[in-house]
Amino acid sequence: MANQKLETLLNLALETPEVERQKSEQLGVGFSEEDRTWELIVKYNGDIGKLRSNVVFVEELIAGYGIVTIPENLIDVFTQLDEVEYVEKPKRLYFSIVSGKQASCIFPVTARNPYLTGKGVLIAVIDSGIDFESPEFRDIRGNTRIQFLWDQTLVPEQVNARLPAGEEEFAGKAAPPEGFHLGVEFSKYRIDKALKSSDPKQVVPSYDISGHGTAVAAIAAAGGRLMDGQYQGVAPESELLVVKMGNPVPDSFPRTTELMRAMTYAVKKAIELGMPLAVNLSFGNTYGSHDGTSLVERFLDNAAEIGRCVVCVGSGNEGAAGGHAAGSFGMNESVGNVRRIELSVGNYQTAFSVQLWKEYADIFRITLTSPGGRETAIDLSKTGGRSVILEDTQVLIYVGEPSPYSVSQEIYFDLLPVQRYINQGIWTINIYPIRTVVGSYDFYLPGNTVLNTGTRFFTPTPEKTLTIPSTAGKVITVGAYDASFESYADFSGRGYPLVSIPGERVFQRDIKPDIAAPGVNINTIGPNQTFVQVSGTSFATPFVTGSAALMMEWGIVRGNDAFLYDAVIIGLSKKSL
Repeated sequence: MANQKLETLLNLALETPEVERQKSEQLGVGFSEEDRTWELIVKYNGDIGKLRSNVVFVEELIAGYGIVTIPENLIDVFTQLDEVEYVEKPKRLYFSIVSGKQASCIFPVTARNPYLTGKGVLIAVIDSGIDFESPEFRDIRGNTRIQFLWDQTLVPEQVNARLPAGEEEFAGKAAPPEGFHLGVEFSKYRIDKALKSSDPKQVVPSYDISGHGTAVAAIAAAGGRLMDGQYQGVAPESELLVVKMGNPVPDSFPRTTELMRAMTYAVKKAIELGMPLAVNLSFGNTYGSHDGTSLVERFLDNAAEIGRCVVCVGSGNEGAAGGHAAGSFGMNESVGNVRRIELSVGNYQTAFSVQLWKEYADIFRITLTSPGGRETAIDLSKTGGRSVILEDTQVLIYVGEPSPYSVSQEIYFDLLPVQRYINQGIWTINIYPIRTVVGSYDFYLPGNTVLNTGTRFFTPTPEKTLTIPSTAGKVITVGAYDASFESYADFSGRGYPLVSIPGERVFQRDIKPDIAAPGVNINTIGPNQTFVQVSGTSFATPFVTGSAALMMEWGIVRGNDAFLYDAVIIGLSKKSL
């Protein structure tokens, strides 16, 4: 029986045998096979710390959110506690990858006297790490501008073991940040020591392997010390706080739990340093109802209200990916008016999922048909999970219930290969209206970075393709445009379509993205002092993050407007709309 305090995906994961869960792209995320525990996101009230025990590990974050590591067989007992309001499993996060400053009108505000440089503002880059040795992230004296670097993927004991003899005494013993149990925190003092040593990576063994975080940080805050300032960032004198997201497990993706830890860390450090904070998040995923009600979205909304904080999030690169299909029925529409959703599955496609989100009050009849004509009907009147074999594909189906924060209902399909691959060809989902109150529905596939070429909806809907968490209400959601043609990038995630209804007003808070910045063929800095050209909303976002830092320098640091953060900056970003 479904546990109403657990989200649909977690309910299905707990009901699914482990051998099938291991095939799934989503179901096993957060589960440790070694000790048979789950890492879970919890919204709670009261004192969750009292729930700690020898087998239950509790991390308190901010605003009533926490992360719990708990044995699988204790989850039902845990959710019966009054302090526990709702529980979700972590999801994987993917970076939004596919001449910007001039197009973003940065030069007029940085060229004035006195000019704005971001001085006195802390920019948090929560990403894949940073090339801390690059001159672009040092001041004029050669000292680092990175106040703190938290590498979540490192193991403290391994870092301490590789320090040269005598180095630990001046560098300090490697440990996670206070209040956390994951990774290693490096202070500005330790990074400066590393920069002066013969082998900096022996003292600070943190690498940005992909170069994504370095490129993002450079767009926002590079000091312009290479190539005669050609690649200077938007806020070249801002201070940096860097979190390399992840965990020590090899070849693992960063997850929403690591994001929540990183955001908590950034907010607390900014308060500790007494600095206004601009946070850059250049990643996301497609799992969720896209209405701002998941725990990670609500968490970011709450975090944005703590201290003097602005959170900038890329809208994702799903606009042209074919991963969203939507439609609607009219009130009391005839059951014969079927809506047909055709899904093309490419060659050699391994496991993937399909989400259907609808209003709980609407009653539909749904059938799923495989490329070879095998069909199964889904009874939406019965919540819970079931499994069916269609040709060479096993389909796990879970009919969920609304959460405490949303009236949306999820029907989740997880397609698993019986042998090696999903059946290639056209899968068809038919929807028949039985009773309609709202009538709208949305289908989502995983992000395009994890699907094979050719796996997409035949007739996709480009609207409502923002990735999560850019759908949170109190973040600045950043789309991308091509500055060469002054056109919105086709890949950039889109929000709700604007419908003009006579006599009704469209509220600006419902419009996403909030702003667009250059995101096509952007020149920036890569690792090891290389120069790269990049595209994607990942690289549009730091233009806005750096711009927010300039605004906070003018308003907060220089005393012109003490409230120039959060909602004020979001409001200003919408003015052009």
